[in-house]
Amino acid sequence: MSKLERRAIAAPGLAWLAASAAIALCLAAPARAQSGGPIKIGVIAEAQSVAGSSIPQAAQLAADEINAAGGVNGRKIEIISYDNHSSAAESVRAFQRAATEDHVNAVIASYISEVVLALEPWTGRLKTVTVTPGAASDVITQNIAKDYDHLKYMFHGYATSTSIADSVCAPAKDLLVDQLHMKSAVVMSEDAAWTTPLDAEYLKCLPQIGLKVVDHIRFSPDTTDFTPIFNKIEGEKPDVIITGISHVGTQPTVQWKQQEVPIPMFGISSQATNSTFWNDTNGATDGVLFQTYSGPGVAVTPKTLPFVAAFQKKYGNLPSYCGYTAYDQVYYIVDAIKRAGSTDPDKLVAAMEKTDWIGTIGREQFKGRNTPNPHALKIGPDTITGLMLQWQDGKQVTLWPKKVANGTMKFPKFIKVGAAN
Repeated sequence: MSKLERRAIAAPGLAWLAASAAIALCLAAPARAQSGGPIKIGVIAEAQSVAGSSIPQAAQLAADEINAAGGVNGRKIEIISYDNHSSAAESVRAFQRAATEDHVNAVIASYISEVVLALEPWTGRLKTVTVTPGAASDVITQNIAKDYDHLKYMFHGYATSTSIADSVCAPAKDLLVDQLHMKSAVVMSEDAAWTTPLDAEYLKCLPQIGLKVVDHIRFSPDTTDFTPIFNKIEGEKPDVIITGISHVGTQPTVQWKQQEVPIPMFGISSQATNSTFWNDTNGATDGVLFQTYSGPGVAVTPKTLPFVAAFQKKYGNLPSYCGYTAYDQVYYIVDAIKRAGSTDPDKLVAAMEKTDWIGTIGREQFKGRNTPNPHALKIGPDTITGLMLQWQDGKQVTLWPKKVANGTMKFPKFIKVGAAN
């Protein structure tokens, strides 16, 4: 993991928060783009990270497509990108600039929960509609429930951690318990805001599907040597390692292969969603199973494969998980502006709340203001369901659900899972 990505895990410092709050008192309400000018969407993202690099790229692709089709009543979509270097402090400064100097009409921001949680109060202070394409912490939407009037400008454009855990347990039941007759698991997650609710739900749903959790390991994102962790897990002899890793991914995956840990990894590995991850790990990711909501070669909706093809043509690689969502978000922000007939923040919030958009990951709708997680995406068979993919011989193969699967489980020789070999 790079030093830049490590910085993302650190809680926001009190000093810069205090300074930012002081600045807020001096900031006038942000001016909005003129009615005849371009519609401006700010994109604050981890442009140099494995997963985050797809965010500004996908947003720009969507804007290019909309502009090629005539824009919005003749108005062009302008993407203004800010590289936050995986820093919450830099993200806040970028957000302030976007709203008060660049006069954006909306913001798409970050796949890191700590970053989005730092930005959330500013969405209310500067009345700027903001959507996250990848951050997962349930706290983001729980905050909206506690203070809707001020935080209603925040929208959670990806699944919450609790929903993601459920989207891991469902395929685990079919693939691990029913097919491979597994009975035990170790939960191994990075210590970050998004994994606290993720792990809590893992510990609840895994036993319910028949996997006894024999250990729960939370490791520092600064960890560089996973040998003691893997040695401990091997000693406990679980059938599977259920992962919750996003900011880290390369290091544990490479060491898992180097040490030939005979236990498969199954769960969340955000970096594994990126098509570069095979080369990033020199093929060590072979056999790793990971959850996502869209994948290459899977027509989740009629829009999925055309997006993947266009992204690959433009950028030379496939999008990560938050590329799909960022692409969709440009489209449904623009759709909300059309329906609102205005870029006024409060009118845009009302229109965003009525979003009903068929995107690349499914039918995207937000939960209502009177739910425990206002503005979280609805997850379910009528809206968005998850996929389980596996890296095999340099390719991402979809294994679950069966109706869209384009392969079956296949593991390296060092993995011991009985019937799968």
